[in-house]
Amino acid sequence: MSLYGMMQTGASGMNAQANRLSTVADNIANSSTPGYKRATTAFSSLILPSSAGSYNSGAVQTSVRYAITDAGPLEFTTSNTDLAIDGDGFFIVNDSKGSPFLTRAGSFVKDGDGNLVNAAGFTLMGYDYTGGTPAPVVNGFDGLVPVNVESAGLTATPSTTGLFYANLDDSAAVVAAANLPSANAATAEYSHKSSLVVYDTVGKEVLLDFYYTKTANDTWEVAVFDRSTATPTTGFPYGAGPLATQTLTFDPALNGALAAASATDITLAVPGGAALTVDLAKMTQLNYPFTVDDADVNGNAPSAVTDVEISADGTVYAKYENGDLKPLYQIALANVASPDNLIPLPGNVYSQGIDSGVITTGFGGSGGFGNLISGAQEGSNVDLASELTDMIASQRSYTANSKVFQTGSDLLDVLVNLKR
Repeated sequence: MSLYGMMQTGASGMNAQANRLSTVADNIANSSTPGYKRATTAFSSLILPSSAGSYNSGAVQTSVRYAITDAGPLEFTTSNTDLAIDGDGFFIVNDSKGSPFLTRAGSFVKDGDGNLVNAAGFTLMGYDYTGGTPAPVVNGFDGLVPVNVESAGLTATPSTTGLFYANLDDSAAVVAAANLPSANAATAEYSHKSSLVVYDTVGKEVLLDFYYTKTANDTWEVAVFDRSTATPTTGFPYGAGPLATQTLTFDPALNGALAAASATDITLAVPGGAALTVDLAKMTQLNYPFTVDDADVNGNAPSAVTDVEISADGTVYAKYENGDLKPLYQIALANVASPDNLIPLPGNVYSQGIDSGVITTGFGGSGGFGNLISGAQEGSNVDLASELTDMIASQRSYTANSKVFQTGSDLLDVLVNLKR
């Protein structure tokens, strides 16, 4: 046995316990860091060749492991842009140089440009909806852009599609051709009237009057007028003719539904707006008073963004004053085959390691990725009680190893003093 070897063994033990105490210190310091993953120190022995009569003490070596696959507890917040992943996956973030990294730290807030950044300054990445519904690039980060929640400003959308479903009273009287609303005469007669609010290209409301008039058995005329041109007291005559007319025919054998050869919609040009097509396919003619079953159009008046909402699949919606939701981005998630072998880096982010596997990307709730939870963040997976226990055990082991070193030093003094 070598006294020097004995002292080196004691020193390696102290060094190993110092590494363990370092991971404990990191864990305790980051016990409140969102998305932090606990570090542990693994010990392995280093054995030197020995003979039956002479033992050579070896050493102990350590390696640091991270419990990246162990999820931390969910901590709910009042911010819609705080995000947590319920299941597998990582957020894809960029640093200030545009380099991509992975993270579970989802405490995002708006920066001065409206981009979502976390506490370490990394920018959340996703796919935007400019080119339609996005699709992930499963084996790379191409197409990802910063998620900017201020990219949708004041907006107005012209009406282009709509629907109007109602029952027309089969017992209504037939109106003479000269008195039909489409003639736009003061003597105009009609069977039923209703109105729809639509929007022009600058978001101004346009009120359209719909007249339904029975022209023969099972045959009706639909005429649409611009309310702004109506005569104040009688409506007719309007200042201009109808914006559009359409003929509907019904088949009693189909329980009053539209006949197979009948028109099923009406198209008109909204004053100051776009072409509008109103679906009439579910109109009926039954012996029952005029009843509107459903009526709706798209488009909206000018409205500002008041909030941001994020769905479980990572779709980021701008919420407008009028309650409309407009998709802006879809947050991308990434994963690897062995997350515990990712390389931890400053800022609570990870990069791909040799043994971690290839990075694949996707969306929340699909392809093995977890759902996103808005208004929450993942806490640290550090257990303080366990860390304090490890700290006491390391302290005892460090002291014991120091005694080995001290004993070796004392024996070496005895050996040196033999010649005195």
